[in-house]
This record gives sequence, C-alpha cells and structure tokens, in this order.
Amino acid sequence: MKISKIKKPLYKPSKKIIKSNEKLIIENNDDFVVINKDSGISVQGGTKSNKNLIDIFRGSSVFENTKPYSVHRIDKDTSGIFLIAKNRKTAQLLTSLFRLRRVHKTYIAICHGSINNKKGTLSNILVRYDNNKKISEKAETLFKVIDKNTYCSLVEMKPITGRKHQLRKQMLLLGHPIIGDTKYNLENQSSLSKNKHLMLHSNQIKFMINNEKYTFNAPPPAYFEKYLKIKRLKF
Repeated sequence: MKISKIKKPLYKPSKKIIKSNEKLIIENNDDFVVINKDSGISVQGGTKSNKNLIDIFRGSSVFENTKPYSVHRIDKDTSGIFLIAKNRKTAQLLTSLFRLRRVHKTYIAICHGSINNKKGTLSNILVRYDNNKKISEKAETLFKVIDKNTYCSLVEMKPITGRKHQLRKQMLLLGHPIIGDTKYNLENQSSLSKNKHLMLHSNQIKFMINNEKYTFNAPPPAYFEKYLKIKRLKF
C-alpha cells in the first residue's frame, strides 16, 4: 500500500466533530496516533463520502506542526483500531511493516448461525474488479469461535493477508456471514442482516519498531456489547 498523498481537504470538520474524534484516541506519541474508530466513518475522502478521519485529524491540535498520514485500511462500517502516522518517515516504516505482514491485527465478529469448527484457517481465492479488470487474490485468515448458540457465533479472526473486504467475503463463503452486512450475505438471511451496524470490530493490533513491542487494544462499541447480551454470547 502506498503512502497516501496529502491533498487539499474537501471536507472541513467542525470543532465539535474534531473534539469528539479526539476522544477516540487510545495512544498519542511523537510518531503516530492510535484511535478506536467509530463505525460509519471513512478513513479517507472518496467519491461516496467526504467526511473522513484524515481530514478530521488534519484540523486537530494533535497534528499541530505536522500532517496525518494514512498507512492502512479499515472499512467504513467496521469499528476499531486505526493507525495514523504523524510524519513521512513513520508513515513509510508502518506502511512497510503492513506490506511485510509484520503488523498483526485481531478482529471480532458476530456471525449468523452456529459454526461447527472451533478454530481453523480460512483459505480462499477472492475476486474483485479494478476498472472492469477481474483480479483474483488468495486470502488467508486464522479464526477461532469464542462462543456460539443456535442462532449466531462470536468469532475471533486474525487475517494473514489484507484483501479488500476479506473477512466479510470469507465469512460469507463459509456460510456464516457477519450480522449487519447488507452486501455480503445469504439470500435467506438478507432481512436479518439489515442490522443497523456491521458486527465487525478490530480490537487489537501488534507490531514492533526498533525492537520495541507495541500492543494496543480497543473495546468494542456499546451497540456491539449490547448485541452480545441480547444473543447471550460471552466475550
């Protein structure tokens, strides 16, 4: 993944929005910021969404005398850990670590149905299109069922590769799509999938810089915990 170029922002957030997002910070040092991203907000501005984290933090005092650099992806509707570099050197380093698969991310998801295997490896060839060009990519994810019942399963997932919508696509292929996913779901579950939130959360990240280990954890949002209680699942 290339380091995102700093462009003139199309979106100018209010002070209130900036302050509310600053409250999501779980680590702030000289080189990077780690936040517990809310669901429903994009990482960067695009054709479908102008409101985004990079432009929000561009106006924050956290990035005074510097600029925010995006070094990895997380879906708009996925909540959880997101890293923002504070300088180009750190951005290049973190981008390199992600490319070399030396950044280890853990997700939790609430999925439809009772998954038979307690743990395993999901290995699939995922297809995507880039300007009408078909691209096939191998995707691998380690998974473990934390708890389950007849109706749904709480799953921990550790992606080895980093494909677009990887976890969502793989859970669909397994036959247990993530609750709240209106794009990747089974026909007979489409009405059940129309949950207000996508039940997918990035709750941990681990990496090493200059022989120093970093581990950051992000608690799931309130709606995620509420759904666990409703479905009587333990995390």
